[in-house]
Amino acid sequence: MLKLSVIVPVYNMAEGGKLEFCIDSLLAQTLDPEEYEIIAVDDHSTDDSLKILKKYESDRPGHFFAVASDRNRHQGGAKNRGLAMARGEWIGFIDADDWVTPDYYERLLSAAESAGADMAGCDYCFTKEHGFEPGERIPNNRPEQAGVLDDEKKRLLLLEPGSLVVKIYRRELILGLYKPGSSERVDIFPEDIFYEDNAVAGSWMLRATCFAYIPEALYFYYQHDTSTVHSVNMKNLEDRKKSAYLMLGAAREEGWYGDYTPELEYRFSVLFYKNTLFSALQAKPHPAGVYGFTKALARRMRDVFPDFQDNPYYVEKVHPEEKKLIGMQQRSQLLFYLYYRLLWFYRDVIRGKKKASDS
Repeated sequence: MLKLSVIVPVYNMAEGGKLEFCIDSLLAQTLDPEEYEIIAVDDHSTDDSLKILKKYESDRPGHFFAVASDRNRHQGGAKNRGLAMARGEWIGFIDADDWVTPDYYERLLSAAESAGADMAGCDYCFTKEHGFEPGERIPNNRPEQAGVLDDEKKRLLLLEPGSLVVKIYRRELILGLYKPGSSERVDIFPEDIFYEDNAVAGSWMLRATCFAYIPEALYFYYQHDTSTVHSVNMKNLEDRKKSAYLMLGAAREEGWYGDYTPELEYRFSVLFYKNTLFSALQAKPHPAGVYGFTKALARRMRDVFPDFQDNPYYVEKVHPEEKKLIGMQQRSQLLFYLYYRLLWFYRDVIRGKKKASDS
């Protein structure tokens, strides 16, 4: 069995050399090419992404694999296709517009093996330029979450799992005893939605027994306007809600809901409610029906976790202004909505005046 499988979901990444920069960083790894494979799954792109991938496959037979989806299933579907093929003892993921340092996978594998870990990760940095100039390090995890995972560390990881792509995992942690080439369908990630990682992150954190962490930025997150994190529409908003429901469903199905209810309540309140609420209201232009959408969102939050505002993690971690606004909405949608729109109108005016004075 190979040491590592790297899975790359790809959708419309041909423009500007983004895809090549990502793939080239994977091919330049300090690992022996015989030790790892790269599985790039084209999610039914409408540009030349698949053509680019096929060229790499032709140049690197047996090391690089280009897979074509018959329809667009979003990143979850592409990841599932890659997992079905993966032969590695370890599995990693990377977004097709990101890249990693040449020693990224070698260092993660070494850290994991030294610690006897089944999961290893590091930090990352945001960048708008293709290159390896170190930027501001963004902690993906914290040292106190690492090591042998006792109950307290698992709670910390459940609360703040960090990005799943900035880690590697022993295949059993994700796939159990699944063997590549089996006729069984791999159905690890939810398909046809965005934010698919949020649905599975909790389960992976709680299945792990030891986490090795390197507090260095070895992964580069490319920031551009077409990234999912910068796109807000009703589809994104509904998918964020769905991923939160799937997270709760996995907790119940796998039997850890009762042991970690406070952590789940907090995670759900942030993912389903807080982040969705403020993303919807700050989007420009506002998605159609945003007033009714946010009103229903607040009501459903109360239905699932009526006392979420008393959750100790919520009290500690949510910004005071956000808590104030959420409390206002829970009392009166109309008052909240009018206040919020006036608040952002005022702030936009102030920003406009500052920009004018600076120029």
